[in-house]
Amino acid sequence: MTQVDARPQAGDTAAPSQGGVRGKGLGGNSVGLVGGAVIGVSTVAPVYCLTATLGPTVGEVGVQMPAIFLAGFLPMLLVAFAYRELNRAVPDCGTSFTWSVKAFGPRVGWMCGWGLLIATVVVLSNLAGVATSFFWLLAGEATSSADVAALDDNKAVHILTTLVFIALATAISYRGMTATKWLQYTLVGLQLAVIVLFAAMAVAKSGEIAGSLDFSWSWMNPFAVDSFAAFTAGLSLSIFIYWGWDACLSINEESTGSARTPGRAAMLAMVVIVASYLLVAIATQMYAGVGDKGTGLGNPDTADNVFATLAEPIMGSGLGILLFVAVLASAAASLQTTFIPVARTVLAMSTYEALPATFAKVHPRFQTPGRATIAAGVATGVFYSVMTVLSENVLVDTIYALGLMICFYYSITAFACVWFFRRDLRRSVRDLLVKGILPGLGALMLTAVFAQTLYDMWDPAYGSGSSVLGVGSVFVIGVGLLLLGLVIMLVTSWRSPAFFRGEVLTKETPALVVED
Repeated sequence: MTQVDARPQAGDTAAPSQGGVRGKGLGGNSVGLVGGAVIGVSTVAPVYCLTATLGPTVGEVGVQMPAIFLAGFLPMLLVAFAYRELNRAVPDCGTSFTWSVKAFGPRVGWMCGWGLLIATVVVLSNLAGVATSFFWLLAGEATSSADVAALDDNKAVHILTTLVFIALATAISYRGMTATKWLQYTLVGLQLAVIVLFAAMAVAKSGEIAGSLDFSWSWMNPFAVDSFAAFTAGLSLSIFIYWGWDACLSINEESTGSARTPGRAAMLAMVVIVASYLLVAIATQMYAGVGDKGTGLGNPDTADNVFATLAEPIMGSGLGILLFVAVLASAAASLQTTFIPVARTVLAMSTYEALPATFAKVHPRFQTPGRATIAAGVATGVFYSVMTVLSENVLVDTIYALGLMICFYYSITAFACVWFFRRDLRRSVRDLLVKGILPGLGALMLTAVFAQTLYDMWDPAYGSGSSVLGVGSVFVIGVGLLLLGLVIMLVTSWRSPAFFRGEVLTKETPALVVED
């Protein structure tokens, strides 16, 4: 079917708004407050994040895991203020890319957009891999066949199944926001209900096995972590598990009340997420403890999939299968919604001539960035296939590397808020706080984590322990992907000079935003 080009055409009479900001042709008024919050929760994928990070986080900080989850929430909350204020001034689906261009210019903005894109592709690949693992685990449970469950260990079968999941998620995202929204209500509701049940049963059974712990308020003290390196490693993982709430902002051009609703949806999503994380972190720690043997959360043999180990002991063989379903639903739901920010960022970058024009096509029927969505699906499939063949530890190492990339583009966005609104900061205490101090603190915190993580990940012991020529594979993955962005930017600047001269999307400070 013919695609609609979102770029201005010869003869267009509609003038672009603030400094070159353009409409994209996306379907407006498709998502409200609750729908946006559900998409935000779904993109974060709380059940998937918990099963993949409970173990590694305990491995870094021990019983201080709940404190680290709270510490990771703080910079995310501060950055959320930056997103909310920037969205109110410039509700553009390019989000971090668009806003950082308008604050700092095209090159910083392009790299910020690249950080978002590559982080999303890495997350998509991990989500697809987890969905595959739990699909075969669930199939084995349903058929009572160890041979069926063992198919996940067959690399060819695993990769093929993962590619099928990626293709299905791409197809659903291609069809638009309405189908996405109603599917997400079901999947998010299911996973939240199951993890509440799981946590309640874990608390009820705490003390039944060796290693169980009594709850202590000291678990909530981040200053009790043994070292700053351990703290930042845990914080990097904690930041990863909150990543994705900004999907609420990526659908701003498709939301009712595009200037305000997405920001409110993001705040609502974050409250649900942090409550879920603290509940499960405390409950599992009480039941399983932090030991490195058996069901202990610190066991390195089960660290990458804690729920697979705890499902039956806590919930029994009957209800335990519900936890497998919840993880599969969480990964599959997030796999589908995570296409939203990457496709819309690619659409925006293409619309503003920062990427090839072909990605600025919007499907005339579904009103979605069709070609950008397909491109994201292809990139995800290729990335996962290559990394799985090259490294057996791809899941753990890419999760650790994600913290670097997430800190990179979130901190740029938060700094962009401070600079973009610099003329507003003396206007009122409210403006100084929510447009300056809070986003600035969030940006500084994430920058500190970025710098410490960059230093720590050079050591091969960081992450899975694998290395490339003596350098930690986490460093190679994280820094290598960011440097790849620099190379692509140089090529793009040669092919699309107008954007990089600041002629398409201009750097500016807008007029003061009038409060309601």
